[in-house]
Amino acid sequence: MTKTVFILVESEEHNILKKEKKKKEIETEKKTSKKRRNHIIEWEKLDNTANLFPAIATQNMTNVYRISVTLKEEIQGVVLQLALDKVLERFDTFRVRMRKGIFWYYFETNTKPAPTVYRENDYPCRYIEPYENNNYLFRVTYYKNRINLEVFHVLADGMGGMNFLREITYQYLRLIHKEISNDREEYFSDDTSLNTEDSYLKNFRKSHKKSYRTKKAIHLKGEKTSGGELSVIHGFMDRNQIKEVCKKYDASVNEYLTAVFTYSIYMEYLHGQPAKRPIVICIPVNLRPYFDSMTTRNFFAMVSASFLPEQENMTLDEVVRIVKESLRSQINKEHLEEIFSYNVSNQKNILLRSVPIFIKAIAMRLVYISSARASTSTITNLGKIAIDEKYQKYIAHFTAMISRSAGQIMKGAVCSYKDVLSFTFTSALKELSVERYFFRMLAKDGIKVAIETNLE
Repeated sequence: MTKTVFILVESEEHNILKKEKKKKEIETEKKTSKKRRNHIIEWEKLDNTANLFPAIATQNMTNVYRISVTLKEEIQGVVLQLALDKVLERFDTFRVRMRKGIFWYYFETNTKPAPTVYRENDYPCRYIEPYENNNYLFRVTYYKNRINLEVFHVLADGMGGMNFLREITYQYLRLIHKEISNDREEYFSDDTSLNTEDSYLKNFRKSHKKSYRTKKAIHLKGEKTSGGELSVIHGFMDRNQIKEVCKKYDASVNEYLTAVFTYSIYMEYLHGQPAKRPIVICIPVNLRPYFDSMTTRNFFAMVSASFLPEQENMTLDEVVRIVKESLRSQINKEHLEEIFSYNVSNQKNILLRSVPIFIKAIAMRLVYISSARASTSTITNLGKIAIDEKYQKYIAHFTAMISRSAGQIMKGAVCSYKDVLSFTFTSALKELSVERYFFRMLAKDGIKVAIETNLE
């Protein structure tokens, strides 16, 4: 696995721990199969981060993300539905509905049939109505060679979503290609976890420092697309080629891409001029490698790369240096623990716990809006996606994308598979100058980029 500021290289000890936990999960799967057959209803609390999403989600700010896999063959919708049915009945993490209690939302086992798989016919990352879609918090669609999984963030972060999509893809390929079927179909891949612990609570340490920024950042503005639509631009590049370019800057892949995005906003939106407010790019950091967690629920913390343009026509080299220093000062276990512990401390507060949910929702929205003012955009990275060897020849590449949010009208998402790295822009702006400048800068550094888009 490539070492980046988002996804750490896993130690041998961590791999051993994963195998031991996997054995336990197989045993748990055997014990819970009887419960599923008998339609036993279970309840589960939302994780600490998930508590926020029902309070802030709207038709336009959907908090839905998409992960897609493109195969080397046309998708058969009927078979994909069968694959989803088979996987969902054993994937308890996603086999839930959301309920509203007096004090908190919570998950309840969903005994309804899986949501209907259909050919994609609308823009991505649309709102998922919790009380429609058979009450499920995700949707599966397809288009030509591509399978799309869209997830309401309350359910899981990108790592949890990737687990689910990977198993759906494996099951689909086994149904299509009988030569790769096996006797272990009832079990999931060794890379797939069914753990649903709240790792925030498990790793909580007392903290009293505020973990979010409130100082205003630059926000991108302009004519918007109609009806909440998102423009999507995928850039595909050779992962080894971009790593060679990063060496020249003494930067990781993610530091480099974050810096180029920041620089593109500086040059195209600010026209290379000084500004009183910073450009702030939020970076979700996967916490699992830091705390030996295998949870499929949310477990990430937000850090940010901040760049204040104090001079005219600063260079990309200068921006890379500033972004590197900003991120490296924040991405360490102690600081990350401090970030999420502050949020957990509010959840554990006895007085706050007894406040009715409608009042909590108002308070959470106000805090969220205040913190959203301090961000320009977000770049998320799923890292290098691992696929079992026997399935690799059927898969071309993966992409990821995230919906807009308060104050963030354009976002980026990164993932890689084998030697293909994809960078995807999603935007509600009609103007595409920042995206064009970003890919031109990559080309200027000698990186060949193939572009795909949903724009005409």
